Amino acid sequence: MNRTTLSLAGTVVALAVVTGAAVLTAPQAGRADTPAPAARKPVERSTLACPAPTSSDYGSTTYTVFTPETGTEGASRRGTAQLAPAAQGGDGGDEGARGTPEAFVELLKPGNPVVKESSKADTPALVGTADGILAPGFSAQLTTVVDAGPGRGLLGTACQAPDTEFWFPGVSTGKDRQDYVHLTNPDDDAAVVDLELYDAKGLLETPAGDNITVPARSTTAVLLSTLTGDPTQNLTLHAVARSGRIGAAVQAADRELGSDWLPASADPAATAMLPGIPKDAGAVRLVLHATGREDVDLALRVSTPSGTITPAGHESVRVRGGTTTAVDLGDIAQDEVGSLMLRPAEKGATAPFTASIRVVRGAGDRQESAFVAAADPVGGRAVSPDNRREGSALFLTAPEKGAKVRITSSPVGGGKAVSETVTVKGGTTLDTPLPQPPSGKGAFAVTLEPVSGGPVYAVRMLAPPSNSIQRFTLQTLSDDRGTVSVPRAEQDLSVLTAG
Repeated sequence: MNRTTLSLAGTVVALAVVTGAAVLTAPQAGRADTPAPAARKPVERSTLACPAPTSSDYGSTTYTVFTPETGTEGASRRGTAQLAPAAQGGDGGDEGARGTPEAFVELLKPGNPVVKESSKADTPALVGTADGILAPGFSAQLTTVVDAGPGRGLLGTACQAPDTEFWFPGVSTGKDRQDYVHLTNPDDDAAVVDLELYDAKGLLETPAGDNITVPARSTTAVLLSTLTGDPTQNLTLHAVARSGRIGAAVQAADRELGSDWLPASADPAATAMLPGIPKDAGAVRLVLHATGREDVDLALRVSTPSGTITPAGHESVRVRGGTTTAVDLGDIAQDEVGSLMLRPAEKGATAPFTASIRVVRGAGDRQESAFVAAADPVGGRAVSPDNRREGSALFLTAPEKGAKVRITSSPVGGGKAVSETVTVKGGTTLDTPLPQPPSGKGAFAVTLEPVSGGPVYAVRMLAPPSNSIQRFTLQTLSDDRGTVSVPRAEQDLSVLTAG
């Protein structure tokens, strides 16, 4: 996802909107011209975009909304938070003009996750908004079970902070897949989006993907196979908002391997971490896309509980500039949880790329698949709103040096939260059980906070016990954006006016 650069004037306004009043400092006479270090402040408002869960008559969805109780010092002690419907089918303009629709689910206080169930096939996309004490770390999760049909399976996705650019390596227009990209506009003005597809030869012609208008507070779902005439597996989707901002997520349904959400990759970079390969993964497919003109040569490594190894037969991979490459890695996990680490084969190389993996568990007609995209680290704090007493697992990877991570579980329905601190050795992946709250209604939210050491990457796997299909879903856990960097200030520039 892209981090849009703002002008100085825009930055002042943006910080004021997100964090409250922010005052900049001009250097005083006689002082060294060195900027004061920025302070981290809790955000005052948060926005999320949640796709429509499923159109299946056999599906049911659990929505879990949560704001951590920690890390809200300095924020307003009051606040509101809710998920409300976005309009369907391009009717969002009038809806936006009328104001915010009635809340679908409301969050009342930090540290107390709220759950709502829906089994309606026409449950709409939702827009999440939070302010005051409920804004820092405001998170929402959709977990859907589809019992039958081509989209059967367990699907999970986190609602997103809206942005202007998304990369999805691993999409398909093949005959065995139905991939829809869901574009959700949480704002009161229309957004205009371009969709591009790349295969092994480069950019495809997709005129139907240009200038897609997503009306205010509305959602649009586009079937990717309608953008190109030739069925093709192993594509990369690039979604760019020409104007406005959106949330974007891909729902991938496979006839044989079930369905799940394919999340957007982290911003293109010269390195990538794809954490969270379960130990019983029977097949792993890696899809890479070189986003620039330069070819990308990568070394593959796998972080396991016992250390970092080079997978035999898959030591390296090359991706030509502007193209997409797929590599079947087989059972690369080899009965151990693992994380895939991608680094330049030559020291100092900086060519950017994106990546994702499809993970398959089970055998025969009991197989199920899930996706992991290149992830950002946990950062200051990360949140997983929806976890269960049975079937939840947490995978933590410290690719460089060891780290300590505090894990806090907060039960749905109230009750005392419980915390524990775990140590992840450098270069390893840890499969750790989640702390179980002593009370509550069974489900619970999890907060991760690095205590010391190097960067940590995290994946939560949800795999409820089953006697049939190996249902599971994987979600990476990255920084919850609960705080923002604000320049320290002494001179108020807010009185300046344009000349």
